[in-house]
Amino acid sequence: MEIRHVLVVGAGQMGGGIAQVVASSGRQVSLLDAQPGAIDRALEAMRKSLARLAEKGGPPPDEVLQRISMLTRVEEAKNVDLLIEAVVENAAVKEEVFRAADKALPAYAILASNTSSIPIGLLAAVTRRPDRVIGMHFFNPVPVLKLVEVIRAERTSDDTAAAIVALAREFGKEPVEARDVAGFVSRTGS
Repeated sequence: MEIRHVLVVGAGQMGGGIAQVVASSGRQVSLLDAQPGAIDRALEAMRKSLARLAEKGGPPPDEVLQRISMLTRVEEAKNVDLLIEAVVENAAVKEEVFRAADKALPAYAILASNTSSIPIGLLAAVTRRPDRVIGMHFFNPVPVLKLVEVIRAERTSDDTAAAIVALAREFGKEPVEARDVAGFVSRTGS
């Protein structure tokens, strides 16, 4: 599956960093956050981060930022191939994002969470597409750190997992598959 357009829900430190990495890869990004001023703060943080990276040979900040558009509701998203949720670590809040995305986004869209502690299976259970739900846990600061945990729920399909692993590599990240338990990679050995 080719992923060209990504919806990032949550424009805090993690969501803003994820949006920056996605846009830096040449993809379109729709950024959504319910908190007033959050997107403006995220764009300013991205501009500063991109300026530092441009000094080291990264892409021009304006070129990357042109790929990012702002939304006020999930229902405004069109032709989205992937949702990456990066809201507060609260199961009820994340479940609501997944319910809304499941209703609003095309059936082919993958729904991913950046959670570090909430079971992916719990999020998958509130959708009609549990085979297309996965964890994609980035580490902070997202534009710098290479590791991305890819967490499969029980019903996540092989195609979904393969698409997310490939995408993480296209972002210049090192994907590592993890079990769907709290702490993910830190708990794989037992």
